[in-house]
Amino acid sequence: MQSLTVKHLQELKGVRQIAFVQVAREEEAKAASNAGMDMIGTGYNETTKHFASLVPNTHFQFGLAWGKHACAEAALAEAMQAMEDGAQSIYCGMSAQVVEVLAREGVPVIAHVGLVPPKATWVGGMKAVGRTAEQATQVYNACKAFESAGAFALEMEVVPAKVAQAITQRVSPITISLGSGTGCDATYLFSADLLGENRGHIPRHAKVYRNLAAIRDQMQQERIAAYKEFIDDTQRQAYPTKEHDVSIDSVELDQFLSNID
Repeated sequence: MQSLTVKHLQELKGVRQIAFVQVAREEEAKAASNAGMDMIGTGYNETTKHFASLVPNTHFQFGLAWGKHACAEAALAEAMQAMEDGAQSIYCGMSAQVVEVLAREGVPVIAHVGLVPPKATWVGGMKAVGRTAEQATQVYNACKAFESAGAFALEMEVVPAKVAQAITQRVSPITISLGSGTGCDATYLFSADLLGENRGHIPRHAKVYRNLAAIRDQMQQERIAAYKEFIDDTQRQAYPTKEHDVSIDSVELDQFLSNID
C-alpha cells in the first residue's frame, strides 16, 4: 500500500471516512501503519523526527509545538525541516496569518478550530466549543479564515456533531473530527486513549479499544517477581549452575593452578 498524498486525501472528501491516529512511540507508528491507518501524526522534535521514515507507506503528519514559535518565519523554518524529515503534512495551531505564510510556500497545513487546549482559557476551559449559535458561527468563521489562508485540512476538536457536519459541507478543506462526530471527513484519536494507556481522566469523546495500562501493570508485577527470584537464587547460590558455566579441561586447569601457585 502506498501512502495517501495530500491530493489523495482531498479527493476522499465526501467519499469515505479517513482514519487518523496520533502516536508517541515507534512501535505505535509501526503498528498503526501495519493495521492500514490512513494518517499517522506525532509532535515534531528530536526524539520523533525519524518516525516518518519508519512508516513510508502511511501519510505522516508532524505537529509544530504550540508556543514554540514567536513568528511565522520561525514556524515556517521548522515546518520545512519537518517536511525534509519525511512529513507529508504539518499541524499548526497558530493563527490564519501564520498558516498563510506556510501554505504560500507549499507546506500542506492542518489548522485547528474548536477547543484548542493551549488557548482554552478563551472559551472558559477544557470544554466543548460551538454549543451556542454565536459560538458555532465563530467556529465556522475560523474555518473559513483558515480555508482562505490555504489550509488543506481543519482539525475540529469537541465541536457539536451537527455543527461540525454543517461546516464540513460548506468548506473545501478536509475536516478532522476529534470528538466532533462522524460528519467530518476524518476521525482522529490519540493512541494513548485508543489503547487504554491513560490511568487518569479519559476524555468523553475517546473510545478505548484495549487496556494496555492493565497489561503494563501486569508486566511490572512480573518484573518484580522475576527480580525477587533472581535475588533469592543469588543468595542461595542456586544460580549460576553448571549449565550456565564455561568449562575448562582438567589438564589445563591443573597447569593453570600450578602456574599461579
